[in-house]
Amino acid sequence: MNLSELRYVVALARERHFGRAAASCFVSQPTLSVAIKKLEEELGIALFERASHDVRVTPAGERVVEKAQQALEAVESVRQAAIAESNQLAGPLRIGAIFTIGPYLFPDLIPNLNELAPAMPLIIEENYTSVLAEKLKRGDLDVIIISLPFDEPNILTLPLYEEPFVILLPASHPLTAKKTLRSKHLEGEHILMLGAGHCFRDQVIEACPACAPKAIGEDASVYTAEGSSLETIRHMVASGMGLTVLPCTAAGADRYSQRLLAIRRFTSPAPSRTVALAWRASFPRPRVIDAVKAAVADLQLSCIRPRSGRRKKKR
Repeated sequence: MNLSELRYVVALARERHFGRAAASCFVSQPTLSVAIKKLEEELGIALFERASHDVRVTPAGERVVEKAQQALEAVESVRQAAIAESNQLAGPLRIGAIFTIGPYLFPDLIPNLNELAPAMPLIIEENYTSVLAEKLKRGDLDVIIISLPFDEPNILTLPLYEEPFVILLPASHPLTAKKTLRSKHLEGEHILMLGAGHCFRDQVIEACPACAPKAIGEDASVYTAEGSSLETIRHMVASGMGLTVLPCTAAGADRYSQRLLAIRRFTSPAPSRTVALAWRASFPRPRVIDAVKAAVADLQLSCIRPRSGRRKKKR
């Protein structure tokens, strides 16, 4: 057993395809195939189920892949330990964020982080929480920015800030006469919200039962329409389609005249979410976490409330 074989196993588990796995490891497909077969013979178990157009990890293979990933990270941590501590901020950082955070956080975070770590370019991905979590555990991403709760084994989380929810309305809507709104004020309104799969959708429904989806036809005057992104929903509100609940950082009406959009806060206590940083417990660059935390602390986002603290997720 050697490190190359472990890398091949992890790559094949990730890609589910021999050709793509070999390409990601910069070796030929026969080289990767022979190495994995050799490792299976050495271990005495089948790590993968091979079909004509599909490769699946066996139950035993899942455990081996997990241990292989941990072994590769341990080797990387040894390499990092041999590098001067100041160099932890050199080299790319693979960072992910959920769709409802990334577009509103990165424009301010990137300049701040660039000042703190100019030799650390960012490889950025926006995706669903579930996808980011899998990529983080596989080592495809170094850190991710998500909304709590986030319960994953061997993952550390650091709360960054508390973000209240607000209501975005067409400027001509009668509810703009009120300075603050309660959930009950949204009953009977045309609510616009994200589609299934977005954790923010679930948080809105929990905080605002009146916003729960209603099919067209249940009540001719009350229904819930869905948008593919918060930006799409903002456009729909500006057009007069209805109103919506958004995280405060996404509610800015700067792209439209004030005659089109209005923002109202919830009556205290306002619903909110906790935005957090998550990374593997074995991540070998702790100074990166400190840098991201510091960059977030310097954000010029007036509507958020900074948070601090760390907790570890164990198996």
